Amino acid sequence: MHAVGVASQKTLRKSIHCRGVGLHGGQHIGMTLHPAEPDRGIVFRRSDRGGAEIPCRLAHAIEMSYCTALDNGEGLAVATVEHVVAAFAGLEIDNVVVELDGPEIPVMDGSAAPFVFLIECAGIVDQDAPRRAIKILKPITIIDGAKSARLVPDDAFSIGFSIDFAANAIRHQSINLVIDPETFKADIARARTFGFLDEVNELRAAGFARGGSLDNAVVIRDGEVMNREGLRYVDEFVRHKVLDAMGDLYLAGAPLIGRFEAVRSGHSLNRRVLAALFADSSAWRMSFMPKIEPAALMWHESVSRARA
Repeated sequence: MHAVGVASQKTLRKSIHCRGVGLHGGQHIGMTLHPAEPDRGIVFRRSDRGGAEIPCRLAHAIEMSYCTALDNGEGLAVATVEHVVAAFAGLEIDNVVVELDGPEIPVMDGSAAPFVFLIECAGIVDQDAPRRAIKILKPITIIDGAKSARLVPDDAFSIGFSIDFAANAIRHQSINLVIDPETFKADIARARTFGFLDEVNELRAAGFARGGSLDNAVVIRDGEVMNREGLRYVDEFVRHKVLDAMGDLYLAGAPLIGRFEAVRSGHSLNRRVLAALFADSSAWRMSFMPKIEPAALMWHESVSRARA
């Protein structure tokens, strides 16, 4: 048993399966989420490659255009992991094995909502092990031209994100949220990936985005949204950037207690600020995630609404 007042690690109650198309490769891929023992973490297993496994950790991240990908160090990779990992982060899932029969996570509808549905259908259970967290002790900043990413101390995990695009459909958007499972499900999970039609055509010519369509991405043409159903949120674009960042930051191997502040950041910069954090041993320490009691949760939610 672990100490009273400390949150428990979580896994799935049972395995659950789905099939879908890979965003970039265009292949039909089967994915099964399996429960995992305490301290296992998030692990990707390639059933089509003899059950080889890749831990969901920053040390295994590789540079790949337009997505987050992981490699086992022997040339075996899994791509486009950010949306399903964001769902694990948002629902506070610590231990799960993601089994795939192909090289990429199915894109589903381009958001994390289908993965939230799968996880909740499988059920979430507490485990008899304390939930560890990485507490930010001092600011860490990466600046790359007009882009920046910053981790700073805070009492909970919060995100502030702003973007600027010339397209009329986007322009300047910003958001501030204290992240918990309910906030994630309501405000972030349904936000879809997005792209510009001319970029999509270029990506396809380069061998990417072969599975992309208006069914799994918001596509912009001449500054306007092409999707007939429109947007799920008025500021869906910046919310999806938050979703991506949550997936990238969960490569830390544990949740963060701190604030992530980003301006025009993307996958590469998100990973770079995390790497800079770990490179400075005085900037962080391992801690235990406190269990939020009902009274504290009400305060937590009021802060989230105020920052929004």
